[in-house]
Amino acid sequence: MRHAAAFALIWLAAAAPAREITPQGLDNLPAADVVVLGEVHDNPAHHLNQARAVEAIRPAALVFEMLTPEQAARAADVPRDDAAALAQALEWEGSGWPDFAMYHPIFLAAPEAAIRGGALPRDQVRRAMTDDPAAVFGADAARYGLDQPLPAEEQVERAREQAAAHCDALPPDMAGGMVHAQRLRDAALARAAEQAHRDTGAPVVVITGTGHARLDQGMPVPLARAAPDLTILSIGQLEVPPATPPPYDLWIVTPHDGTRGDPCAAFRSTAGE
Repeated sequence: MRHAAAFALIWLAAAAPAREITPQGLDNLPAADVVVLGEVHDNPAHHLNQARAVEAIRPAALVFEMLTPEQAARAADVPRDDAAALAQALEWEGSGWPDFAMYHPIFLAAPEAAIRGGALPRDQVRRAMTDDPAAVFGADAARYGLDQPLPAEEQVERAREQAAAHCDALPPDMAGGMVHAQRLRDAALARAAEQAHRDTGAPVVVITGTGHARLDQGMPVPLARAAPDLTILSIGQLEVPPATPPPYDLWIVTPHDGTRGDPCAAFRSTAGE
């Protein structure tokens, strides 16, 4: 019931009815305290859409899933228009994220916004796969709902989603552990967004994967639980038109440019196929 209540709260707080929009719709978004801009990480068009939205929103702070708080702090005194210096300060190379050139327009779109990081160190995320996510998160875990396990059916369904997202190449126990890690990461993003709002005021924009932007299970859920007074607007970016309305306030369908290789090739290679 708690999960259902949080989901209902987010929908009540949303500033617009759920609907598909075009990139032009990003120029005049409904006002919200926290705007969550989802992405498929390696889709260049998604990052251009995010930059377009950020320019229109003019946020007080940008929270990036890709950065830890420590990384984000290193960008404070680096000119936003110097892409090489900014990438170096953020230690982007070797991070595993797509080319910084895709993300740089987002930084340029809000030159005065504070840069914040919502990521956790990788060792903590790995620990959450086998340990209690609440224990890994530490203080205030209960505020973000990490002290409550998911209902059994939801845990199973989300494990299936994780397995499918990894080309059905994960052992069953690992898929379940990744659900715990995902909840930990969502709570960390929510905490960073809440803190950014407390420090800088509204609006705050969160740059994250479309999965983390979901209203039914992504970072808006722990954020609404911890800070029910904040209004949240979630925008998902998809590559294929959905058969049913997806769990976002607004969504955009923008296909990939076709340069992506087979995402499952690495899994098949590992499996010896």
